[in-house]
Amino acid sequence: MPPVDKPRIIAIEEHYLDKAVTDLYTNPRPRSPEFVKRTSSFGGARIKEMDEAGIDVQVLSHAPPGVHTLDAESALRAARATNDNLAAAIKDNPSRFAGFASLPMQDPKAAAAELERAVDKLGFKGALISSMTSDRFTDGKEFWPVYERAEALDVPIYIHPSPPHHAVRDVYFKDYQEEFALFPQAAWGYTIETGTAAIRMILSRVFERHPKLKIIVGHLGETIPFFLWRIDHNFKRAGNAPIEFREVFCNNFYITTSGNFSDPALLCCVMELGIDRILFAVDWPFIDNKPGVEWMRRVPLCNEDRIKILSGNAERLLRM
Repeated sequence: MPPVDKPRIIAIEEHYLDKAVTDLYTNPRPRSPEFVKRTSSFGGARIKEMDEAGIDVQVLSHAPPGVHTLDAESALRAARATNDNLAAAIKDNPSRFAGFASLPMQDPKAAAAELERAVDKLGFKGALISSMTSDRFTDGKEFWPVYERAEALDVPIYIHPSPPHHAVRDVYFKDYQEEFALFPQAAWGYTIETGTAAIRMILSRVFERHPKLKIIVGHLGETIPFFLWRIDHNFKRAGNAPIEFREVFCNNFYITTSGNFSDPALLCCVMELGIDRILFAVDWPFIDNKPGVEWMRRVPLCNEDRIKILSGNAERLLRM
């Protein structure tokens, strides 16, 4: 057990790149060779930056673009290959790394089978999927076999942002995205897309069929905790079918600090969800490790609660 003043730090939305996936894409804005090298390695700069920030463990998932825009056959092949490659990297350094599987959500039955293989055979802690797969949200009943399998395996599904649907991008963001490249991405577009995906999952009633399903969303809940009272209140007004939105969100969702190091936002989440639902993440390599760790050292929380966010909740949820 680490000393109270130096808790274990587990970061759970941290990324890597694998040629088994990236070679299937033609990126009109290719990433720099240095970024690709840094993100494709499981040593070197990654370990150095973890050590400098004091991060003990990264739970790794494939960086976007993942397998979510490929055809079904390519997605399955790429998901299996990158999961095998990630498992080998974790096996080489199990004290520093754990993994979330990539899933070919284009074929939900294959995705459910791959989730089971990744958890039972490869030792993964769950899976990370995109908020949209092939321009579709994944709350429809055809996708429920994946959530049924996650519930049975008792592992969470992490919903990661994807760019907004092309129709939304054209109407909402086109006028400003040339000058402000991150407007349709991390500055606002990702939040719209991922928050909508999370809300749709609750409205789909998948949690009524699978009440022990666990979902993780990043960036301190994609604004949902801030709007939780308002969303719940309005779904209880006339004109809506019965739904216990707040109850489901507070019972079935976990949130992380990835890329949102704000005291007021964190305290809002603590007040709405409770400390046991919040886990530490950085969003490396898109966000540097040090600011996230340094922020957590000074957040206005008691040490017991700080330790829960830094590692205790992840140890419990992911059985680490």
